[in-house]
Amino acid sequence: MRIIDFYDRHPISEGQVLDAVRRARGSADALTADDLYPFDQDHYGGLGAVDALARRAGITAASRVLDICAGLGGPARFLASRRGCRVVGVELNPGRAAGMERLTRRVGLRHAVSVVRGDATALPFGAGRFDACVSQEALLHVADKAAVLTEARRVLVAGGRLAFSDWIAHPGLGDVERARLEDWMAAVTLQSLDGYRALLGRVGFRGVEAEDLTDEWRAILRERLTMYRALREDTVRRLGEARYREYDALYAFFVGLVEAGKLGGGRFSGTR
Repeated sequence: MRIIDFYDRHPISEGQVLDAVRRARGSADALTADDLYPFDQDHYGGLGAVDALARRAGITAASRVLDICAGLGGPARFLASRRGCRVVGVELNPGRAAGMERLTRRVGLRHAVSVVRGDATALPFGAGRFDACVSQEALLHVADKAAVLTEARRVLVAGGRLAFSDWIAHPGLGDVERARLEDWMAAVTLQSLDGYRALLGRVGFRGVEAEDLTDEWRAILRERLTMYRALREDTVRRLGEARYREYDALYAFFVGLVEAGKLGGGRFSGTR
C-alpha cells in the first residue's frame, strides 16, 4: 500500500525521535513523556494543537479516547499524561504501531496508552466504546473518508465527541496538483472546508463546527520544511540521499501550494 511505504520512508521515525532526545539530553535512558514532546509530535501545531482538539472533544480524566491513525503516539501520550485519560491508538503502519508501543513503554505510560493495529475504515472495536475520538492530519491518506467518519461515530457513546484536523483543498487546487499530491504524498480525495462539514452531517454528527487553519499553518509549514532540511544527515543515513532529495522536493511542493492559497488545513468537530 502506498501509505505504508510513505511512512516507512518518512523522515520522522522512532529512531529519529530517540536520536534527537540523545542529542538534547545526552542519553535516552530514564525518559519521561515530557522528554519526548519536542520531538514526537508528528503533526502541525505541536502540543497546542493537541490541546485544541482535546478541548473540542471534551476530553477529561474520565474519558476513554480513541486516537485514529495514531502514528508514533505523541498526541496519545500527551493526552494521557496531561489530561489523565486512557487512550487507545489505532494505526495501520506496523512499524509506527510498534514504535508507538515501544516509546510509550519507555516513558512508563503503558497503563494509560495502548496501540492496536487496524484500519480506520473498519475500526476493530465495538459500538459505544469511546467517549471521544481524535485524529490529526491523517484522513488525507484515506480515500473513503465517509467510512472513517461513520466508524468514528459508531464507536462513540451517545453524546461522544469527534475532533480532528486535516488538509483542506481550496478552489485553486488543480487536477494535476491533486494527482501529484496523491502520487507523492499519498493524499487522496482531499475535501474542502464545506465538503468536510457536509460529510460530517451526512454520516450523522450533530453540532458540526469547521475552522479554517490555513493562515496559521503557513508559518508552521515553513518551519517544518526548515526542520526536515535540518534532519538531512539523519535522513540520508537512514534512507539514503535519493530519498532525502525526493522528500525535500515533494515537501517543498506541498508548502508551495499552501503559500499559494491552494491548499490548507481545517479543524473539525461534531457530536454523536
